[in-house]
Amino acid sequence: MADTPEQASPPGGTPPPAPSTASGPAAPATAPKPAAPAPPALVVAQKLAALAAAAPAAAPVPAAAAAPAVVVKPRPKVQLVWEPKDLNRRDWLLVFAWLTFAVASVIGTLFYVLRFLFPNVTYEPPLQFKAGLPTEFAPGRVDERFKESNGTWLVRNELGIYALSTTCTHLGCTPNWLENEQKFKCPCHGSGFRKTGVNFEGPAPRPLERYHIGLADDGQVLVDKSVKFQGEKGEWANPESFLYV
Repeated sequence: MADTPEQASPPGGTPPPAPSTASGPAAPATAPKPAAPAPPALVVAQKLAALAAAAPAAAPVPAAAAAPAVVVKPRPKVQLVWEPKDLNRRDWLLVFAWLTFAVASVIGTLFYVLRFLFPNVTYEPPLQFKAGLPTEFAPGRVDERFKESNGTWLVRNELGIYALSTTCTHLGCTPNWLENEQKFKCPCHGSGFRKTGVNFEGPAPRPLERYHIGLADDGQVLVDKSVKFQGEKGEWANPESFLYV
C-alpha cells in the first residue's frame, strides 16, 4: 500500500507527530522557564577576566643579573715558629730558673696575704703588777728589775718608795740610770733627770712621770701604771704617788 502525502516523511527531516487518537480539545502549550541568575562570585570573576583581557600586557621584567662567583682562596699553611726538639742542659737550666722564680713569687704572695689576714699583735704587759715586799728595796738605790718588763723604776729614799716611768719626756726614748753620776741620762738627745725624776739638763721639757703605788692585800708593793702623776703640775704631792714605809 502506497504512502499518503501526509504520512510521507520529508527526506532528512523529523517524522511528524502521530495524530492523537483521544478525543477532546488540545492541551495548551507551556511557556519556557526563565534562566536562573548567575552567582555573584561568578559575576565578579567574569568582570575581572574582562578587565585583565582589556589591560595592556606588562613589560617583561628583566632577569636579575647573576651574582659573581665567590672565589675561595686556600688558607695558608701554618708553620710552627718553635719546633719541638730535645732539651739540652742549657734549656733545662732555663726551665728550672723560671720554675724557681714562679714558685718563689707564689710563696711570697701567700706570705703577705697571710700577714694581712693575721696581723702581728703586740701583747703589752699588764698595767698593774706586784714588785715584791718593801723590805726587798734598799734605801737610796734605784731598782731596775722592772725596767724592761714593765717600764718602771722603783726608787726608795729615807721616807718610802715611788715608781718612775722609764719614758723620756722629750721624744719618748728610754734613759739609762748612771749609778756613778746618780742621774738618769737619755741616750737620744742628752736629757738628764735626777734620782727624784726632776729634769735638769738637755731638751726634756718636764720631769719624769710617777705611777700610782700602794700595798696589795698580801703586803707586796703594787704599781698601777694606769694612774700617772706629773711633777710640774704639783701632782707628786698626792699620797697615792708615794708609798710611805
